[in-house]
Amino acid sequence: MIEYQQHTLSNGLTVLAHRDPTTRMAAVNLLYRVGSRNENPSRTGFAHLFEHLMFRGTRRVPDFDIPVQQACGENNAFTTNDYTDYYITLPKDNVETALWLESDRMTGLHITPTALETEKKVVIEEFNQRYLNQPYGDQWMLLRALAYRVHPYRWATIGLTPEHIALATHEEVMAFYHRYYTPSNAILSVAGDIAPERVFELAEKWFGGIENTTSELTTANAIPFEPRQTAPRREEVRRRVPADSVTIAFRMGGRTSRDFYLCDLISDLLAGGTSARLYRHLVQEQKLFSSVNAYITGDIDPGLFIATGQLLPGITPAQGEEALWQEFEALKRTPVTAYELEKVKNKFEAETLFGELNVMNKAMNLGFYEMLGDQSLLNGEVAIFRSITAEEVAEASRRIFLPDHSSTLIYLADHDQA
Repeated sequence: MIEYQQHTLSNGLTVLAHRDPTTRMAAVNLLYRVGSRNENPSRTGFAHLFEHLMFRGTRRVPDFDIPVQQACGENNAFTTNDYTDYYITLPKDNVETALWLESDRMTGLHITPTALETEKKVVIEEFNQRYLNQPYGDQWMLLRALAYRVHPYRWATIGLTPEHIALATHEEVMAFYHRYYTPSNAILSVAGDIAPERVFELAEKWFGGIENTTSELTTANAIPFEPRQTAPRREEVRRRVPADSVTIAFRMGGRTSRDFYLCDLISDLLAGGTSARLYRHLVQEQKLFSSVNAYITGDIDPGLFIATGQLLPGITPAQGEEALWQEFEALKRTPVTAYELEKVKNKFEAETLFGELNVMNKAMNLGFYEMLGDQSLLNGEVAIFRSITAEEVAEASRRIFLPDHSSTLIYLADHDQA
């Protein structure tokens, strides 16, 4: 159970505070409601680019990392389809340093044309190394393009193509900054042995004077609705990869829907360790795959349930694909056992409770569930998971795992490809 208090500044910044007397550390998390879903289709990758640019320094603080290190802290950030998250952990007595730094770069980011070009090259190199020159590196990009046709989830956080970053102008980048890096589009959460009243006082001190640079973000940046999929989609690609692979994706409900919890549980039934169904049946017993996995994306809008595996030599993609479908069909026909259900529920509860021991996780979770718009989920997800029945698992499987709702990506290994 994570107890917290909430306050909203006059400029719209949401502030959440959790007092944790068990630690001398404090965690400061600043979440901006901007991810790749908010980008222009002709200029993708901007949210991830800004994750890099936010560490380039401001006019007041040329090197962001130095004062963090001087305060005995650590910091980092990550970008998702739905939001961008910046976090700092440091001794609680130095928490004001983190608030000063975050407030400063919310308004004072110093993006010179030279700094922009340097960071663009870094992002483009990351694009090439991680997505274009890596075995299976473009899998996520190909799969998203298969599963989505109009929704911005059809591209990965890195973007559609390196050209979008290469061609980005200084004016476009600054417009993105002023549009999304603003108090009313941010959530500040602080966890540590600090009284909530003190957190709110410090938030007012460092963020209260910041004016919003934009308004009506929701209206101005409406997310297009993805039409219902009514026919199977598939793509085969030949790449220089170690082995043939099969990946099947199905659209599922959004992050706050019951579908999310059902699919999360099903993914653990299928791939929650070496005793789960896919490993036991397809790796150990039938010896079709060298590795298998099943997972969900957990996006705010309807996301994806994905099953994937690399085939052993001599096994055709058709054989692997058929084997995966047999596992989906088994979930539809035969109720999962009480033992299987209890095992995955216990695992979820244990991971949730373990995560609450970490002060940084608490701060992140406060911001994340506020961003979702349902803070009751912060302390209520274990109960939701516990309430799932075997009948619901079968019903969800019959509804989701349908050929007409599937997107299948086949990698064919081409060892001779240059």
